[in-house]
Amino acid sequence: MADRKNLTWADFGRAGRELAVAIARDGYRPDLVLTVARGGLFLAGSLSYALDVKAMYLVNVEFYTGVDARLEMPVLLPPAPQPADLNGARVLIVDDVADTGATLQLVRDFCAPHVADTRVAVVYEKPQSTVTCEYVWSRTDKWINFPWSSEPPVTH
Repeated sequence: MADRKNLTWADFGRAGRELAVAIARDGYRPDLVLTVARGGLFLAGSLSYALDVKAMYLVNVEFYTGVDARLEMPVLLPPAPQPADLNGARVLIVDDVADTGATLQLVRDFCAPHVADTRVAVVYEKPQSTVTCEYVWSRTDKWINFPWSSEPPVTH
């Protein structure tokens, strides 16, 4: 479809490495990677290896319910990291896309009282995002078909 952007596994591999290089060149040394599950898991793993950051945490956020279909507001689902896990840390928040920015803002707000600093890395940032990400591989206004979610779930 012309109104969609298709990310291949090869492109994703390149995106992860290029984002890691950009983060390292910027001099940012995160103490931990906090990934937004599920879409951010793949990029978070790639960045944690490339940046040699072994501490990884995840937050489950429910927002999208389908293509261009979402809840009114994103919801943080349990389990969430404990404040002691984040205390004073430099946190790299990772997701696949900054679309509206609502999910990333929720995660930043969750971290804010506990951390020294947060920065955000995404594969894609859309023009309508209310969060400006520090590390972005590409910008687009199209719906993105990610290689890990472009096929329907396997059923029994």
